[in-house]
Amino acid sequence: MDIIALSGINIVYAVASLFLLAAGLSIIFGMMGVINLAHGEFLMLGGFAFVLSVNAGIDFWISMFVVAPLVVMFIGMVMERLIVRHLYGRTVETILATWGVSLFLIGVTSVTLGYQQLGVSAPLGSVEIGDYRVGGYTFFIIGLAVAVLAFLYAILRWSSFGLKARGTMQNASTAATLGVNVGYVYSATFGLGAAISGLAGAAFAPIAGVTPVSGLTYIGKAFITVIAGGPLPLIGTSTASLLLGFINSAVTAISTPVLGEIALLAAAILLLRLLPAGITGRFFRGGL
Repeated sequence: MDIIALSGINIVYAVASLFLLAAGLSIIFGMMGVINLAHGEFLMLGGFAFVLSVNAGIDFWISMFVVAPLVVMFIGMVMERLIVRHLYGRTVETILATWGVSLFLIGVTSVTLGYQQLGVSAPLGSVEIGDYRVGGYTFFIIGLAVAVLAFLYAILRWSSFGLKARGTMQNASTAATLGVNVGYVYSATFGLGAAISGLAGAAFAPIAGVTPVSGLTYIGKAFITVIAGGPLPLIGTSTASLLLGFINSAVTAISTPVLGEIALLAAAILLLRLLPAGITGRFFRGGL
């Protein structure tokens, strides 16, 4: 029973991790249609903002929940205002521009902070499950993923901003005619996605550390999850995280982590071959 419980926790953790990695991208790509190749660097910057804040003496949780999201949100909104805003509807140019931003952020971070890995110790100790011990921070990551999903759903479903954002993404010209400040909505939505990415990067920093190229290890999984989920940003990303996280964790448990990663990629390819529009493009027609 102990090993079954441990395996179950690992599966739920894998699902939660995938969702956190992809949540910010699901807002920017799923709602705005912007292919942001700098998403990995948003995660990396969130990790650095968190670690440097903790090392500077700021409280661990304030650094994670306040400093990291705000820093990355500011960077994201500046990026949207100066670069992305002029490229809406131009997919190739947006890809190239965000790729350039990605390389720029990696270069600036490498020059200013160096190539060494930075990190802090994960808090919350460990929990005994029979003969096994599981880090308390594992449960924190699971709880954080649930909280982020609930927060995003609430703000996009019930808030005035969420209504304006959904209306703007569906038809910007009609929203502008009705008095919505379309430029503000685009900037705020991009900033929201960036802030969630910064929070995720901070959450994973105590586990994996952070380097200037940390984003490269995250971005592949994030894009696979969002694309497999389909057009609905929250339902799609959470559903794809559930499916792909289960496959990744299950295969890893019976073989090796490398085969687990291969299985995740193979599952995503098969899923997109069978469902080109993603999970929500085939099975869900409404919602978020």
